[in-house]
Amino acid sequence: MTEKLFYQDSHRTEFTAKVISCEEAKDGYRVVLDQTVFFPEGGGQYADTGMLGDTEVTDVHEKDDVIYHTTKAPLEAGSEVNGKINWDERFEKMQQHTGEHIVSGIVHERFGYNNVGFHLGSDYCTMDFDGPISKEQLKEIEAAANEAVYQDLEIKILYPSKDELKDLDYRSKIEIEGQVRIVEIPGYDVCACCAPHVKTTGEIGAIKLVSMVNYKGGERITMLCGRRAMRDYEKKDSMTKEISALLCAKEYEVAEAVVRLKDEQNRMKSQLAEMQQKLLEYRVAEIAVDQKIVTVFDSTLSGNLPREMMNKLLDKGAEICAVFAGTDEEGYRYVIGSRSEDVRPLSKMLNTTFQGRGGGKPEMVQGSVKGTRTEIEEEVYQAK
Repeated sequence: MTEKLFYQDSHRTEFTAKVISCEEAKDGYRVVLDQTVFFPEGGGQYADTGMLGDTEVTDVHEKDDVIYHTTKAPLEAGSEVNGKINWDERFEKMQQHTGEHIVSGIVHERFGYNNVGFHLGSDYCTMDFDGPISKEQLKEIEAAANEAVYQDLEIKILYPSKDELKDLDYRSKIEIEGQVRIVEIPGYDVCACCAPHVKTTGEIGAIKLVSMVNYKGGERITMLCGRRAMRDYEKKDSMTKEISALLCAKEYEVAEAVVRLKDEQNRMKSQLAEMQQKLLEYRVAEIAVDQKIVTVFDSTLSGNLPREMMNKLLDKGAEICAVFAGTDEEGYRYVIGSRSEDVRPLSKMLNTTFQGRGGGKPEMVQGSVKGTRTEIEEEVYQAK
């Protein structure tokens, strides 16, 4: 059994321990100590990392009350070793975890929903609740959670007896062997939890609920707390300033500026579409339809314009019309149609010859090919 020093003081970063055993493993070495500050993976929280002597600790896990430290180099059994955790990483995790307890407690109290899934990753934290939450309610939850932070409440750790546990109203009630550890945030949450937490809610700094999506009939909320929330703010603030400068708009007016820009873009798209249609009419008027297969190459055609040109040329009297949009370097997108012929054999021939792909119905086929205009025109000419 490994003595868990992180339960005595969640802010302790260094310790000295005796090496009980060291075994080679697939991903390094598995080291067991008589005591440790390293928290193993559990309760939705990933493991601490750090150093044992001169070797790096890359992972920590627990089995049958024994904590195993995965290290890059071996340690001598029976020796003493100094350990040090990555404090910045640990503190960030505690900020997220305590923040999650506050938010989950508020949601449970206000709506009666349970936190049915919690994941604390290296860059984000998600909570899954088994009921619907509106965007307006999410704002209210965030505001209430930050009120808990502002109050700088002391986090209480309780170890109730079995009799006391029966009468205690707390979240995450599950049948487990041995002592149940309770984390209480006065006025906000009482929950069974095995992970280390900050000492007061003020250490969380800030709680930001950055997104919410429907998930299995409930909601999945993504949260950032403390340092992570600040990094997120700094990144978004920098982006807002850049956009503000590009749009020549005040920072708090960038959304309105983007709307105006989008409206202007839509007007220009509409004008461009009208001009393209007029240009298409002029282009069709110039093309003779005296060949069995009328072939057109045009690098300026995009979207649905190749098909529109084909239909207009068929209307003009072309027996078969093949329109190719693209370049020799990038390849060609084609559309072939006829009102009287099955054009699928022509498509199959092009695909076979020019590493193409595509198909369709007897009256129209679409696809893409790789080849030069000269080579494609020669194949089409032979097909006539």
